Amino acid sequence: MGFGVTELLIILAIVLVLFGAKKLRNIGGDLGGAIKNFKTAMKEEENAPEASAKTTAQLDEKSGTTIEGQVESSSEKKEQV
Repeated sequence: MGFGVTELLIILAIVLVLFGAKKLRNIGGDLGGAIKNFKTAMKEEENAPEASAKTTAQLDEKSGTTIEGQVESSSEKKEQV
């Protein structure tokens, strides 16, 4: 049992009466902006895997020298899994 065109138009009319056109426009704009930012962030993550490399080296608090560690990128972690 699905919704037909008539039912969808009635629901849209009720939503417009309850919230108003301005509020719905603001919600739509916010939702569109959030989706656009998400897509941009996903593309940046795919293009720069070296930027997300993490260092496991730590500093010795007492002497200030570096303790041995290794650097792993996110692509190396994916290959290990």
